[in-house]
Amino acid sequence: MVLIGARPGHGKTLLGLELTALAETKNRTGYVFSLDFNEADVWARFERLGFDPKKHVRSIIVDTSDDICAAHIIERLGNSQGHALVVVDYLQLLDQKRSNPPLGEQVQALKRFAIGCGAVVVLISQIDRAFELSSSNMPTFADIRLPNPVDLSIFDKKCFLHDGQLQIEAAA
Repeated sequence: MVLIGARPGHGKTLLGLELTALAETKNRTGYVFSLDFNEADVWARFERLGFDPKKHVRSIIVDTSDDICAAHIIERLGNSQGHALVVVDYLQLLDQKRSNPPLGEQVQALKRFAIGCGAVVVLISQIDRAFELSSSNMPTFADIRLPNPVDLSIFDKKCFLHDGQLQIEAAA
C-alpha cells in the first residue's frame, strides 16, 4: 500500500499514471480507478506522458465508474492474482456515496486484498489547504485531508510532492 499526497497541480495524478504505465516492466497489469477524471481525460494524460497503449503487451484498464469503492476495485481485479498495480485517484472520494462503507473500512479491505493477492495498491490523496500556509517544505501524514478517519499506519510507503520536489519513504 502506497500513499501519494500533494496539493492540486503538483503532479500526483501524473505520477500515479506513470507508475501504471511502468507496471508492465514489473510483469503487472496497470489499473487506474478515477473518481475525479473521465476516461478520455485519463487517456489524454497518458498521451502527455508519451505512453502509447498499442505498443505494450499488457493492457492498462481505466475505470471511471461512479461505483468505485474498495468492493468495486476488488471485484474488478478478481483473478489478477499478483499481477496488478492499482492506482486510485483519489482516496477521499472512495466514500463519497453514503451507501459505501466508511473510508477506514475500505482502506483496510484494500490492504487485505493487496496482501492476499500480491497486488500493489497506490492511493492518491489530497493535502489540506492549511499546508500552503505552513512553513513546511513537504507535506506529511498530518497534512492529509481526511473528512473521515483512516488509520494511515496501514500504508507501507508514502510519497509526497511539492514544488517540483518528491519525497518517498517507508511509512512504518
